[in-house]
Amino acid sequence: MNEKIFELKDVRFAYLGKYPALCGVDISVEKGQRIALVGANGSGKSTLLHLLDGLIFPDSGSVKAFGAELSEGALADAQFNYDFRRRVGLVFQNPDVQLFCPTVKEEVMFGPLNFGSGYEKAAKDFDAIMKVFGIEDLAGRMPHQLSIGEKRKVSMAAVLISNPDVLLLDEPTAGLDPRTSRGLVDLLNKYHREGKTVITATHDMHIIEEIADIVYVFNHDKHIVRAAPPAELLADTGFLQDNNLIHIHSHRHDGKPHVHPHGHPSHDHTH
Repeated sequence: MNEKIFELKDVRFAYLGKYPALCGVDISVEKGQRIALVGANGSGKSTLLHLLDGLIFPDSGSVKAFGAELSEGALADAQFNYDFRRRVGLVFQNPDVQLFCPTVKEEVMFGPLNFGSGYEKAAKDFDAIMKVFGIEDLAGRMPHQLSIGEKRKVSMAAVLISNPDVLLLDEPTAGLDPRTSRGLVDLLNKYHREGKTVITATHDMHIIEEIADIVYVFNHDKHIVRAAPPAELLADTGFLQDNNLIHIHSHRHDGKPHVHPHGHPSHDHTH
């Protein structure tokens, strides 16, 4: 039987107890699955990732991680907390929320050093991950001096260096140039081939076929209206339009109007 990584049953969550963000969400994630979460802004994707990372807890319903209840009480146990944090890594949508060390090198090495990696091994892993993102020259810089794209790469390197079993990514391609986006997709697929579980919240409909086996669609009512393979979803233009995942543009060719659907570009909310 496949190992269950996460199991959510009728999960509800409201910010400050009055602003609903998730309304009855059921999701089951198996080891090694690639999942994309899509939906318009404010439909609950980021909230779900924060829940899966144990940063917030549901008002009702249950969240299990690796077969155990994921709750405030469970994470208060030092051993459970250590094991969970070691296995699950979240790359935030806004890198400024994530980056807190004085230099890029300290930022990226923070995880492995805190998980008990010796300095020598951490330094070796640091060199390797910096090369992957092509940011070796940023090692001595302060995170707040970096561009949005550079910050994103650093925040990803800081999570990926610890080699977690589960990767949670919130809009990972927003603010990245096409070449870096391409490299990131390749990297996520490399991690998947190594048996990792990858869950990505994205607006970028262009990449979902490459990064997901199944796509969960959130609607404005903040629950999941559909779970389907990406190809099936992308073929259903009417459904995509209804859920604000693509919009229709009218163009004129030879004096005649033609209508083309377009995916929404990745939105960057970090400013």
